Amino acid sequence: MFKIYKYRLYPSKKQVQTVDEMLETHRHIYNNALAERKSFWEERKESVYYGQQSASYKIARESNEYYQRTNFSSCQRTLRRLDKAFKSFFRRVKAGEKPGYPRFRGRNRFDSVEFTYNDGVRLKGKALYVQHIGDIKIKLHRPIGGIIKTAIIKRQAGKYYICFSVEYMPEPLETAGAVVGLDMGISNLVATSDGQFFAPPKYLRQSERQLRRLQRKVARRNKGSSRRRKAVLELQRLHQHIANQRRDTAHKIVRYLVDNYDLIAVENLNIKGLLKNHHLAKSIADASWNTFIDILVCKAEEAGRTVAKVDPRYTSQICSGCGEIVKKDLSVRVHDCPHCNLVLDRDVNAAKNILNKILRLDEAVVA
Repeated sequence: MFKIYKYRLYPSKKQVQTVDEMLETHRHIYNNALAERKSFWEERKESVYYGQQSASYKIARESNEYYQRTNFSSCQRTLRRLDKAFKSFFRRVKAGEKPGYPRFRGRNRFDSVEFTYNDGVRLKGKALYVQHIGDIKIKLHRPIGGIIKTAIIKRQAGKYYICFSVEYMPEPLETAGAVVGLDMGISNLVATSDGQFFAPPKYLRQSERQLRRLQRKVARRNKGSSRRRKAVLELQRLHQHIANQRRDTAHKIVRYLVDNYDLIAVENLNIKGLLKNHHLAKSIADASWNTFIDILVCKAEEAGRTVAKVDPRYTSQICSGCGEIVKKDLSVRVHDCPHCNLVLDRDVNAAKNILNKILRLDEAVVA
């Protein structure tokens, strides 16, 4: 299995300039390769592939001083990144999806460079050695468990990080001897079939006033000015803070669930479709269901637990006690069955139905 370890970097002012220059060089490599593919197809109806562009770059490197100040294999990885973008484009075209042709990257819109570990990047005590840059201070806030394969230097909201991709052998947890169903919602982020509730944090709504102020600040600044860049950076950092808060909450809830349950049943939701509901879209986005489910699947796999997804249809309408359909609007928050007199919270009833579908093996999909 592979796992990502992310650590904060603290480069000096001179190192910041060098890292930014490196990112800018990689942006030019990406854009030049994209322009070559585009022009070859438009003018000659010929495709250009990674092997050809890698050979061309090797020749261009001999006369380009900026190329010479970058790690060679990392530049090849940038060319592979473009090649992967084109492969994904053609796959979407073939599948009849919205294709999304690869785009040119504007200034300050190319924020990561990938290295093969020990080829241009390596840990050196309490520092990270980067070829052509030197030793950068790193905050190793937790030990790395496994073999480091690749490393990505990333710029995010004016801060710098290193992300290590590590191959490791997971250690499954002891059997918990319990199963649970989860209902994702807006009034409750998660309701369990055991009757537990995890409230939605609503970090976006809590920060809306501050976001509006910063967005107005950006709008008032002249485009291209240093004051606008500073205002944009402030706005980026607030958005990053909100995202970090959501992920922190999701990790804590998932940790509890994975530690206490062997089987976790969730709805196989069409979140992209649900976001088209303009009345609920902001609340759904703020709840960040996708992030929660992704973290749940990853942690469960690592701990040897099972996450199973079921068809969400009628889970809110069916009575978990007798199986009869009890229709109710979204505004009705209590399930009251006239057939078996079962009365309980609407979300708990749905969570019980989700678990029942798994236990009866009805259309379950193991994540």
